[in-house]
Amino acid sequence: MKFTKLHGLGNDFIVIAGEKELPADVDQLAIRLCNRFFGIGADGLVYILPSEKADFKMRIINSDGSEAEQCGNAIRCVSKYVYDHKLTNSTEITVETLGAGVQKVQLNVQEGKVATVRVDMGQPILQGLEVPTTVDEAKVINHPIEVDGREFRFTAVSMGNPHCVIYVDDAVNFDLAVWGPKLEVHPMFPRKINVEFATVKNRAFTDMRVWERGAGPTLACGTGACATLVSSVLNGLTDRQATVSLKGGDLFIEWNEEDNHVYMTGPAEEVYQGTLD
Repeated sequence: MKFTKLHGLGNDFIVIAGEKELPADVDQLAIRLCNRFFGIGADGLVYILPSEKADFKMRIINSDGSEAEQCGNAIRCVSKYVYDHKLTNSTEITVETLGAGVQKVQLNVQEGKVATVRVDMGQPILQGLEVPTTVDEAKVINHPIEVDGREFRFTAVSMGNPHCVIYVDDAVNFDLAVWGPKLEVHPMFPRKINVEFATVKNRAFTDMRVWERGAGPTLACGTGACATLVSSVLNGLTDRQATVSLKGGDLFIEWNEEDNHVYMTGPAEEVYQGTLD
């Protein structure tokens, strides 16, 4: 079975195409292949499958064997793969996701290869119980949460997968490994949560670091960047278009006022190809 290693701003994936469905042991396969010492090494295992609703279907298995509903960096990697490997010759495609439905993608092609990808990430979900959280409010903004005697305040956003955004003085140097795993499994989040720690530098630029549900600290999170922009608008901290700077690089995020959709633009890179025994 052939695979291709790709990454979006360092958030890396093992991409497999050509299968009709997920293998029965996909959770154990992901754990084995994503192991960075005894496997290929990746944040997740991604399958490109046939779709009855879109041009392609994407399924994402995290490095711990759990399945992610959506991933912004993965969809950019999938989009680059299908064009560069000639599964499509169109620069506008649709990708079916587990949690965010069918998403529209625009490909910026340079010298025959995809350089950047703009994804319509759909409308953010803000109702507390639908994110989901245990907070029954129309919007969960700047809500208190306590962990080990420390109080944080979070804003909840779902981009097809759940996020809580927490503003700190210095996201770049924040102790992600201490607080990320504790917040991920907090009882306030019934399906666990992706945790973003953000520092707004100005109305057009935000630093963000992420603890991803099922993967831990990653260099980038596309849906997390989208959630951070939405949260920052809701809290009156940024405009509706801003750059979100992650450890692996920058994403440009737009929350369109007319259609209420969030748009994400960023790169994707192929690293290498290989064969699984």
